[in-house]
Amino acid sequence: MIANKYKQHFKQTFWIALPVVLSQLGHVMVGVFDNIMVGQLGKTPLAAASLANSVFYVFFTFGLGVSLAVTPFVAAADGEGKPKKAGRMLSHGLLVNTIFGIGLVLILVLASPVLRWLDQPEEVVTLAIPYLWIITTSILPFLIFQSFRQFAEGLSMTRQAMVITLLANGLNILGNYLLIYGKWGFPAMGLNGAGWSTLLSRVVMAVAMAYYVLNNKRFRAYLKGFQFKKWSKKIIRDLLNIGVPTGFQYIFEVGAFGAAAIMMGWFGTVPLAAHQIAINLASITYMMALGIGAAATVRVGNQWGKNDIQSLRDAGFMAYAMAIMFMTGGAVLFTLGRYFLPSLYIDDIAVIEAAASFMIIAALFQLSDGIQVVGTGVLRGISDAKIPTLICFFAYWVLALPLSYFLGHKLGYGPIGVWYGLFVGLSVAGVLLFIRFHKQTKRLRAASKEAAAKAA
Repeated sequence: MIANKYKQHFKQTFWIALPVVLSQLGHVMVGVFDNIMVGQLGKTPLAAASLANSVFYVFFTFGLGVSLAVTPFVAAADGEGKPKKAGRMLSHGLLVNTIFGIGLVLILVLASPVLRWLDQPEEVVTLAIPYLWIITTSILPFLIFQSFRQFAEGLSMTRQAMVITLLANGLNILGNYLLIYGKWGFPAMGLNGAGWSTLLSRVVMAVAMAYYVLNNKRFRAYLKGFQFKKWSKKIIRDLLNIGVPTGFQYIFEVGAFGAAAIMMGWFGTVPLAAHQIAINLASITYMMALGIGAAATVRVGNQWGKNDIQSLRDAGFMAYAMAIMFMTGGAVLFTLGRYFLPSLYIDDIAVIEAAASFMIIAALFQLSDGIQVVGTGVLRGISDAKIPTLICFFAYWVLALPLSYFLGHKLGYGPIGVWYGLFVGLSVAGVLLFIRFHKQTKRLRAASKEAAAKAA
């Protein structure tokens, strides 16, 4: 009986997670192919991409985190049997995400000269700034895409976003080929060509996802609540109460890795390029684990709407088990392929050897990374975001970054010491978020039983 129950949770989570995982893989593969194709230009353009992305992804992932607030509210409304309420979440989420998208673009463009103050190689900074300006503009269409995607995923409809993302990824690869190298009569733009291709692919994603949601009859009952009038301050406040802390969770993690990239730049171009390769590869498994976490948000949020706390706990723990299984495979792959995988990016032996040493640490923190990303997902499903945000701040900025600096620059471990510090931070975050989910859901289960007893 127990085995059948968990088997059912596995199947439900798996079929929601699979398209989300593939969709997340599509997002990260944009960066992977950008880096592989830019890497053919040499280590300086690759290092420039690393520097620009270390700043860009802090803002990008904050916007991503804000957009994820739509999903648990839509899932809960669906669990309550209130389709119009789910539609209202879409219109309000689109408003919030558009405003944040415009704001993030403006802030990042104005802040881009900061790259010159970070003590990085001058030739790297010169290439990084114009590339950063181009990819920054892609934040707005991406957040519009996310608004419609998170609405659909909150209703457990995840396949279309996957298809659109994968097709856009193919478009990005073609755009890279044409614009980086100047093929078929197009100008050879180098690193900037990769930026323009990324922007174009995200505009196509936004248009395609909006068209799908607004014109598909399966959403018709839900879209009765989709309207741009009678704005609800409560709904906006609810979205911000989940979205902003979630955005900061991502800022604390991605910002820590971005700060680590800046530390790498202090060691020179080779460690910085190697760091970019290893982080890019680690981001593949991370984004796929993020897909499992997103599916867990849907499953947990849906059971939250039904007030079935035991099923909520079971769904959450199954998501943890799935992430552990998947990330174990990632750890094995990174260990065995630590030299081959970096060689796909560049043929510089010094960079490949440095990246291989980072890949061993990346293999070590696979389980930690999977557990912490699922932890934020399941807690978001029960609208618990503020304490997890504090946990992430402590793990990454109070613990990981100071430790990375101390090991790398004070104790003389060099670039590998920076990665050891990141490993410790991810591990602490994973453990604390798991404990938080266990305690919170135990408390909810006890309260639910007490309420049921009083009603009886």
